[in-house]
Amino acid sequence: MTAHSKDRAADGAAHHTGGRHSKRGGGKIAWGRKFAILAIGVVVGIFTMAGFVTAIEWTNRTEFCISCHSMVTNYNEYKDSIHYINRTGAHAQCADCHVPKALGPKLVRKFFAVNDIISEIKGTIDTPEKLEAKRGELAERVWAYMTQSDSRECRSCHSYDSMNVQKQTTTARRKHPEAALEGKTCINCHKGVSHKLPKSGDDDV
Repeated sequence: MTAHSKDRAADGAAHHTGGRHSKRGGGKIAWGRKFAILAIGVVVGIFTMAGFVTAIEWTNRTEFCISCHSMVTNYNEYKDSIHYINRTGAHAQCADCHVPKALGPKLVRKFFAVNDIISEIKGTIDTPEKLEAKRGELAERVWAYMTQSDSRECRSCHSYDSMNVQKQTTTARRKHPEAALEGKTCINCHKGVSHKLPKSGDDDV
């Protein structure tokens, strides 16, 4: 082999070795980019989820609920109920009665709450007179929902097992154990605890 041939062979070997180092370095850079993109995605996902949950909880506040003019009459009724003012000073918020605690049912409930926004825009119940005209229909809808869910929102605070019947009225002391045995749900007996009951036909007699 001539000296010129040896030089070319040496240059080729060096070039080949350099190519392998280049490929290894390129692989490290590619993995670094993938890791950076993944990390950014995780951070963005966390902040997006945190923002979403915060927004959901923000709309659960009573102050948000009564920001709609249509809810003022309902709110005034609620303030006169035992759920707002009582001997212990504990009162339920709007969401405690109307929004599930679990995330799945809560999202479903929020989805259907779009109807409330539409009603507010249309002014369906924006006066006491309009509310009275629709009260029966609205009450039946809420009662059906609560019956279907086995009074889920009520049970987030109330439990048969935690009741001290000795501190209840005579009627409640008798009815609650019976209701528990018969599998009755709260709304079967406790309609009108926070809002006025619709007028029945007998009220006009």
